[in-house]
Amino acid sequence: MAAFLIVACLLFAWSVTAERLARWSVTAPLAFALAGAFLNSGEAPWVQENLSQHGFQRGVEVVLALLLFLDACESTEYHRLKTTAGEWRLLGIALPLTIAVATLMGAALFPDTGWWLLLVTALVVMPIDLAPISTLLADERVPLRVRAALNVEGGLNDGLISPLFVFAVAHVTAAGNSGVGALVWRVVRESATAVLVGALLGAGAAWLVRRALAAQWATPESLRLATLAVPFLVFTAAVLAHGNGFVAAFVSGVCYAPAARALGHANLSLVHHVGQVLAFAVWFVLGGLTIDQFADGIGLAELGYALLALTVVRFLPVMLSLTATVLTVPERAAVGWFGSRGVTSIVFATLAAGQLPPEEADFVVTAMCATVLLSVLLHGLSVRPIALAFARRATGSRAVSRGTKGPSGA
Repeated sequence: MAAFLIVACLLFAWSVTAERLARWSVTAPLAFALAGAFLNSGEAPWVQENLSQHGFQRGVEVVLALLLFLDACESTEYHRLKTTAGEWRLLGIALPLTIAVATLMGAALFPDTGWWLLLVTALVVMPIDLAPISTLLADERVPLRVRAALNVEGGLNDGLISPLFVFAVAHVTAAGNSGVGALVWRVVRESATAVLVGALLGAGAAWLVRRALAAQWATPESLRLATLAVPFLVFTAAVLAHGNGFVAAFVSGVCYAPAARALGHANLSLVHHVGQVLAFAVWFVLGGLTIDQFADGIGLAELGYALLALTVVRFLPVMLSLTATVLTVPERAAVGWFGSRGVTSIVFATLAAGQLPPEEADFVVTAMCATVLLSVLLHGLSVRPIALAFARRATGSRAVSRGTKGPSGA
């Protein structure tokens, strides 16, 4: 109960100081991670965390499932705006390249580490999550094309990576006892089951809520509870059917999105707020994990891996994939830089830690903690300066345009 009390107090403290802290570029992920680090430090930490506990793992899985559902609903809305031609290049070109380069970089920095473990680590640290830069998505100084591209990529990349992550972890844990064919069949079977469950339940729920609204059995306000129930229902059903719960939650969000739009933007507000609160708890856990992992310091190789994963390994594939699109060079650079990491990486690392041998689990969790913590600091602090730079650039462009037109109109 102590953990719930502490998180509730932190939530209240954050809610009454959020605007003031935002002026200092202190984001919610940073605040909760720092609180988790402080309260879990020392010989007698206030909150004990155990990644191997089944209940803890299920808890963080549900958080990711809820966020995947929400991301899928919102990402389809951004894609409907058709603001950029680069969204699918980020997923089809940049994403595979970043995974491959991160794996190769890991081999160079950790030559004694197996390839499959390096792949698992790359799949943990490379999916982007927009929580550390959430204020960017509402900042109108940043071009809509940039925000849309990031939103679509952030909403879809973790759902696409999930099956490969399951396959890579299964290959490491199998230790040669199962052939590649058997592992591939397992992943295909789980993914197919998940797609079927997610599509049926997501589309079915969408049809039911729209019928209920049309028949005046419910109001848009009451149907917010129905929307909140969908990801929990779908995730649980998929797991019971031996499918991938993350893929099912994501697919259900895609199928449910038209109903969410029909019910109005406020329909997703409850899901967003619940997901935000649960994500705050995950950030709190990250702070405690970081203290545990870096109690004896961090090696240069681990720090270098995290820094490269956030910069070169992300930036170059994105710039390459967005070449010859409608995005300008500064816009492409912004998309490349704002590849922040967050809840997805924390959840994937938690799942890997529960299945891998202790030494391999420690390697993955250390890489995740270093990468996500650096991301929270670097990306969170850079949102305002880059937004201001875009605003100055837009102002300068308008001034040049007026100056060009002035003489001809005189």
